Amino acid sequence: MFLIKEISNYFVKDVGIDLGTANSLVYVKGKGIVINDPSITAINNKTGQVVAIGEDARKMLGRTPSHISIIKPLVNGVISDFEMTQEMLRHFFKRLNGERAFNYFRAVIGIPPNLTEVERKSVEDAVISAGAAKAYLIEEPVAAAIGARLPIKEAVATMIVDIGGGTIDIAVISMGGTVISKSLKTAGDKFNDDIVKFIRDEFKLIIGEPTAEELKKTIGSAIPLNERLEMPIRGRGVSSGLPVEVIVKNNQIRAALNRSLHIIVDNIKEIIEQTPPELVGDILKRGIYICGGGSLLKGIDQLIAKEVSVPVTVVDDPLTAVVRGTGVAAENLDEYDPIFVTALKPLDINT
Repeated sequence: MFLIKEISNYFVKDVGIDLGTANSLVYVKGKGIVINDPSITAINNKTGQVVAIGEDARKMLGRTPSHISIIKPLVNGVISDFEMTQEMLRHFFKRLNGERAFNYFRAVIGIPPNLTEVERKSVEDAVISAGAAKAYLIEEPVAAAIGARLPIKEAVATMIVDIGGGTIDIAVISMGGTVISKSLKTAGDKFNDDIVKFIRDEFKLIIGEPTAEELKKTIGSAIPLNERLEMPIRGRGVSSGLPVEVIVKNNQIRAALNRSLHIIVDNIKEIIEQTPPELVGDILKRGIYICGGGSLLKGIDQLIAKEVSVPVTVVDDPLTAVVRGTGVAAENLDEYDPIFVTALKPLDINT
């Protein structure tokens, strides 16, 4: 019996996957997080071959010749290019296999809440067609709460805000299920777009997404800071078309992000207003937990706390909270089976 179990463990790999708009992470049972790559692929338009995936493709962003296209297969948390998503997942599974010829993958995948049945099915199909034998879907806020070791199975409210690259997922969780949730498209990528637009309008300078991302990370903030930060950037002048360098200050980036940040705050307030009164009391007592790459924006927790009048905590290692949650679920499939999102079964018209 022990030998059969050992053989089973050798060939069966239980994995947790955070298929994010900006980054995709993979957790392997017994090993932890083994893959953390940008969700980007590069394809040769002449041959149809995939040139690069992940970090190698990210380095090509904005620097490719006309016959190579950089594709982000996930937009706003939803698969926009099925084939490229499949190729990316197949690449990940191949890396997990190493030299081994065969593995039986069971995958737990995080998905945004409120996806349509078609969108859920596309995620499941992409994972299975990439090489997994079984796919389990779990809502990302629930996975993030599990990853942060929050008591989601108890009869108390856990409010979590996952600020990702493509979506912001806001959810109130109690007794192992989502009481109310909402997904916004005002997320990390929208922040970058706001910065690109602001720099173009304010400085008459065209910059790319990587520069906007660097500005956001280095000097971006949600509230006024005690110190003055600035950063030199280079781009193409709107009128001259020639290279130009300007100095950008932190208060300018804050102004660029202001509108999107207040949309986030307003939606958090809206979710709280729609939450049952007893659970609102729990939220006031226990606070709001935030995670995802956007939670690393300087002062965003303080802004939400001030506007909503509720304590806000950034979870430990917020970038990996979702994949850690899918990993915990993958390691305990039977225990977390009631939490998985199940696809609706088609009606049998013959019965």
